[in-house]
Amino acid sequence: MSTLLIADDHPLFREALRGAVARVLPDAQLREADNVEALYALVESEPDADLLLLDLNMPGAQGFSALVHLRALHPQLPIVVVSAREEPAVMRRALDHGAVGFIPKSADAATLGQALASVLDGDRWAPPAALSAPAAADDEHDAARRLRDLTPQQFRVLQMLGAGLLNKQIGYELGVSEATVKAHVTAILRKLGASNRTQAVLIASRLALDPGAIVPPPEEAE
Repeated sequence: MSTLLIADDHPLFREALRGAVARVLPDAQLREADNVEALYALVESEPDADLLLLDLNMPGAQGFSALVHLRALHPQLPIVVVSAREEPAVMRRALDHGAVGFIPKSADAATLGQALASVLDGDRWAPPAALSAPAAADDEHDAARRLRDLTPQQFRVLQMLGAGLLNKQIGYELGVSEATVKAHVTAILRKLGASNRTQAVLIASRLALDPGAIVPPPEEAE
C-alpha cells in the first residue's frame, strides 16, 4: 500500500488532492500537514512514504528552503511541488533543487492524475514551459549547498531569523534558553560562511520565491 504525504495549508486544496490521489491510487494511505513544523514531524514519522506533495507557500517556509532541507534530511523521499506560482522560472528552480515534479494548482483533475501516475512510476513530471526555462543561478545552488549542512533545529532558527524574530523570541517559540539560541546562531553563521545574522538571512533569501522582498533582521550581540 502506498503512503502519500500532503503538505498544504489550504483545507480545500488538500481535499482536492485527496480526491485526485484516490482516483489514481484508491488504496493509498494519505497523511497531511498544514504547516512546516507539522510537516517535519510527519516526514519523521513516515520514513517509508512513497511521495510528498509540497506547497511552496506553507506557513513557516520561505521559497525553496523547505524543499532543500527535506531533500538533505530525507533523500529517499520523492517530492513534488504543488503551487499557485506557475512562472516557468519558479517551476524550473523547484526541479533544480531536487523536486521530481511540479504540478500547478490550476491543473485540472485529469492532469493532476497524470502527473501523480508519472512520478509514482519513477518519472519526472512538469509542464513543458518548466523545462525550457533558465536553470537556477549558481549563487542559488551555492546557498542550497550551505543550507544542507544545517541541523533541523538550526534550520528552524534560521527561518525565524528570516521572519525578523530576536533571540529571546526564538527561544520562547522553541522552548529553549536565549543562550541556546545564540549557540545555534553561531553555528548557523559558521556553516553558512556568514559574518552576521543579516548576511545569513541574505544567503538563505537566495532560495526565496522573490528574493528582493526579504527584509534583513535586526542585529543583536551574538
